[in-house]
Amino acid sequence: MRTYTTLVINPKGGSGKTTLATNLVAYFAAARIPTALMDYDPQGSSLNWLRQRPTDLPRIHGANAAPPKPGRMRSLDMRIPEDTRQLVIDAPAGASGLLLQELLARTHCILIPVAPSPIDIHATANFIRDLLLAGRIRTANIRLAVVANRVRKNTPVYQPLERFLASLNLPLLARLGDSEAYVSAAEMGVGIFEMEFAATAAERQQFAPIAEWVDTRTLIVESKAPAAVPFAASLSVPGRAPLRIISKGFSPT
Repeated sequence: MRTYTTLVINPKGGSGKTTLATNLVAYFAAARIPTALMDYDPQGSSLNWLRQRPTDLPRIHGANAAPPKPGRMRSLDMRIPEDTRQLVIDAPAGASGLLLQELLARTHCILIPVAPSPIDIHATANFIRDLLLAGRIRTANIRLAVVANRVRKNTPVYQPLERFLASLNLPLLARLGDSEAYVSAAEMGVGIFEMEFAATAAERQQFAPIAEWVDTRTLIVESKAPAAVPFAASLSVPGRAPLRIISKGFSPT
């Protein structure tokens, strides 16, 4: 079974890479798709999110790809189960050179989250330009898309980025609102698709195009790819907000 890899990357810190990566793996795990999350960041934010994850929710395998320390075998920590279908990589800020080449070598698609500030947007545009000039994106047929993150109502600052992406025929997949739901999800080790539906309906609607775009390659190559399955009644976890559990025959969206 083939593993499809999504790289979540941005040269600047604070763009929302971990938020995007963790909610994406939670989406696929909720659909009963064997999923793994690989964390390249020395801070280990994604792996810390996994450690908070309730044990009764679908399992997500965690892999530590941060720089090696004495007595640690990085190659062993980076291994993922053979049946993994969706691998999401949370890249560190400022990835470049050999590290960037390592990241791109196993990637099928790239998601670039960008925060709503002129500085972040300018840096992201330059990063995309450098990626395309490097050539590997096109030669390896790696898909690339951008996600606007922490968007507030009536935020016009993404218009220059939209024009830039349109000139390159690249999509701005979604605008994720500046919502406390993502903060709560991060604290509990869950994704927005695993929280109470009524409290996350808007966030789910915004996020769904991202997961669908990532899964497009799987659906094209594997015509028999299993359909996603939806949430049944909410499950209460002591000390936590109500969560959703999965039952067959439904879709997480």
